[in-house]
Amino acid sequence: MTATSTALIASAASDDGSFHPPGLEEFFPPGIFFLDTPFEMNRIVLVRLLAVAVLLLLFYLGLRRARRVPGRSQALAEMAVEFVKTNFADDVLGEKVGRRYMPLLTGTFFGILAMNLTGIVPLLNIASTSIFIMPLVFALAVYVAFIYAGIKQHGGFSFFRNQLFLPGVPWPMHIILAPVELINVFLVRPLSLSLRLMLNMLVGHLLMVLCFSATNYFFVTGEDLGVLSIFGVVTLGAGVVMTLFEFVVAILQAYVFTLLTAVYIQQSVSEEH
Repeated sequence: MTATSTALIASAASDDGSFHPPGLEEFFPPGIFFLDTPFEMNRIVLVRLLAVAVLLLLFYLGLRRARRVPGRSQALAEMAVEFVKTNFADDVLGEKVGRRYMPLLTGTFFGILAMNLTGIVPLLNIASTSIFIMPLVFALAVYVAFIYAGIKQHGGFSFFRNQLFLPGVPWPMHIILAPVELINVFLVRPLSLSLRLMLNMLVGHLLMVLCFSATNYFFVTGEDLGVLSIFGVVTLGAGVVMTLFEFVVAILQAYVFTLLTAVYIQQSVSEEH
């Protein structure tokens, strides 16, 4: 059990020994550094910075001395980049366009993956993307690239025309459909990208803490439970399963977010969407 988990689990038991499930207050911890300034940092901000630092360090160590015949660390780094190139850049965007947006796709996938995985890392134990602002930052970066790619490919007027006016639709219908497309493409999409990522990581964290909090209650803090304490075995097993499930969800959410990034860019550079 991690130190962070222990603190969260302990908060689930009140002074009278009864059980209280974890709540959303866990995602808004008190500040640690630069208190009462615009640069105030709490535990989640520090976890984000640590995730980025570790990610950059791993790629630096893998690629700092690139050779024609790669060593083990270089081969792993190249395999990671090749995964993004094959699954997102080449398959969705094509080789020419995909090469242009490889840095964005690579940074998006591994950045989200690293921040998702902090939810199951001992002593960190919270996903850095479980707070809305971080998924929103990724989504806004995607949409800046989406608009930039479309304007670069078609020019401003043609890009917005392609996005707002559906082909094959009678012109009078555009009076209704154009505002709907405007809201859908430029508001709903970035919000849905953000919310999908945030909610998956938030709910997963709450379920894990709930399972381990219940285990702590049945085994440690609960009073006069008697035979009911056997349920601690069930909640402990559920916590382990949820941890493994969170690991899969962390990878899947990074994959889906990056895939949608590539799809949206492809739609912006195509003649019709």
